Amino acid sequence: PQGGPGGPPPPTTDADLRQAFAREGTTTPTLLPAESSELVALGEALFYDKLLSGNRNVSCATCHHPSAGTGDGLPLPLGEGAAGQTTARVATAADQVIARNAPPLFHVGASGVNSMFWDSRVRRDPATGVLTTPEVALNGASPPRPDLTQQLTSALAAQAMFPVTSSAEMLGDPGENELADAGGNEAIWAGLMARLVGTSGGSVGGVAAYRDLFQAAYPGLDLDLLTFGHAARALAAFEAATWVRFNSPFDRFLAGEDAALSAAEKRGAALFTGRARCSNCHSGPLLTDFRHHSLATPQLGPGAGGEPDDRGRALQSGDPRDDYQFRTPPLRNVELTGPYFHAGAFATLEDVLGHYRDPSDSLLGYQPSAHLPSAFQSLVDTDAVRNQARLATVDRVVGNGIRLNPGEVSDLAAFLRALTDPSARTPVTPPASVPSGLPVAD
Repeated sequence: PQGGPGGPPPPTTDADLRQAFAREGTTTPTLLPAESSELVALGEALFYDKLLSGNRNVSCATCHHPSAGTGDGLPLPLGEGAAGQTTARVATAADQVIARNAPPLFHVGASGVNSMFWDSRVRRDPATGVLTTPEVALNGASPPRPDLTQQLTSALAAQAMFPVTSSAEMLGDPGENELADAGGNEAIWAGLMARLVGTSGGSVGGVAAYRDLFQAAYPGLDLDLLTFGHAARALAAFEAATWVRFNSPFDRFLAGEDAALSAAEKRGAALFTGRARCSNCHSGPLLTDFRHHSLATPQLGPGAGGEPDDRGRALQSGDPRDDYQFRTPPLRNVELTGPYFHAGAFATLEDVLGHYRDPSDSLLGYQPSAHLPSAFQSLVDTDAVRNQARLATVDRVVGNGIRLNPGEVSDLAAFLRALTDPSARTPVTPPASVPSGLPVAD
């Protein structure tokens, strides 16, 4: 860390501060090559259309809404069958709580984003394009379904294949709709394309407006050759083109504008790269190392796999050394994207920093009423044995805590807010309608 034993001294001038971030590889991000406007237009329609869900009642925007910082504003999403939008959304049954906090969409189309989800269960090798996902038909150097994977030109596109296959998120349960009864991901994806463009060259079923949008995005391609990979690529194109916000005060400071950051924000930045050790994990253009770390944060909700004890990356790797590890989240526009951590346990940046000050005290003394909406307060796991197991795995960078006084917490929070592009405070406006005719609002 900056200022640590044997490391460089803490930055004291603007030039020193810029150099400290440069050493961490922290620059303004670059984007992947842009997709066509026709593909983006198709992706926008798909993103807001509930036709992609089994029971036609959930869209991508349900959990990634522009007005909630591209999340939903809730500790944990409320999925298929719940009612309402963003923080007004309410569960109508206990099993509608999704296991993990909805990740924001800012800069998901930037260069270097090669893994998705809190546990990186979707990954794309940037050199070879080889995918690792929960579906074997997409995986490896010679995937069984190349007609799907050839469209999955980014990890973001590959990620878009999976929410539609989750019973809790978008699919619904067997017996409720034809997609949930389809039997396997490949059948679900085929069923979705039948809904969107129809079969037999578009002469049976489908939506005429979607046929037009797909043909504009993929000119000359036979409708019967379209796969959900084409839809996923369009979704990724829309998300990548829409939530690009690289003009924060921090970006302007990196570009040489000394006055872009206040004195408090600069003190926070010096702590971030120095004694607070934030940049050990939050480095690079997006302020993440894309690795997995255990922070002993409170667990609430069902946890992945239906366990109250969400073991994070270990559920994918099978390696107990990965217990309770979750992918480092990007920090740009972070003030807009709470609640924070994998289970949404903390609502404010100050509360997040408070957890880093003393993980043990924060976990064992966690007060649900101080941090959570009332509907989520009973979902906190208070099991003493599991909490001790979480504490036993805390990343060595955090250790027993990072000692910060209240003034330093305030300065760090000020710096984190300086990562917000002012334009990100104005939400993107959803379309008034979608091709299916289903309501856009929840």
